[in-house]
Amino acid sequence: MVSERDEEALARFVERFAIDLSEAGFPRMPARILAALLTTESGVATASELGESLKISPAAVSGAVRYLMQLELVTKRREPGRRHDEYQIRDDLWYEAVGRKDRIYARWAQTLNEGIAAAGPGTAAADRLEDTRRFFEFVSTETPAMMRRWRAIREDPS
Repeated sequence: MVSERDEEALARFVERFAIDLSEAGFPRMPARILAALLTTESGVATASELGESLKISPAAVSGAVRYLMQLELVTKRREPGRRHDEYQIRDDLWYEAVGRKDRIYARWAQTLNEGIAAAGPGTAAADRLEDTRRFFEFVSTETPAMMRRWRAIREDPS
């Protein structure tokens, strides 16, 4: 049974989730586009549809989807015979995003070694940097196992 969509509630959700993403450092317009795509049944929308639903200009849509495409969160496609591009949210959106962060955290852990050496062993600054390095190393080490567990959960039909 498919329930009826509450478009007003979905619009409020899109704005609320975009604010949450923005407060976490995500640019505002790409956050709104991402949230809007999450709420489409197909996971696909044209620039015109996104602009209309969010009440934003085509230029704003263009810049936001370009940003999302660079992060590999959204792909662009064009159906044969259609004149307009469509933007599609990736099915593995969060998996891919976390996977990329894992690589970043590993790089940060390596770079922090330089800061520790420069601050001088045994200093308060070096201790803070070491704690930070150990945290990112921990996250980087633990993420692959977490991602394997997520794949198993996602693939479980029950």
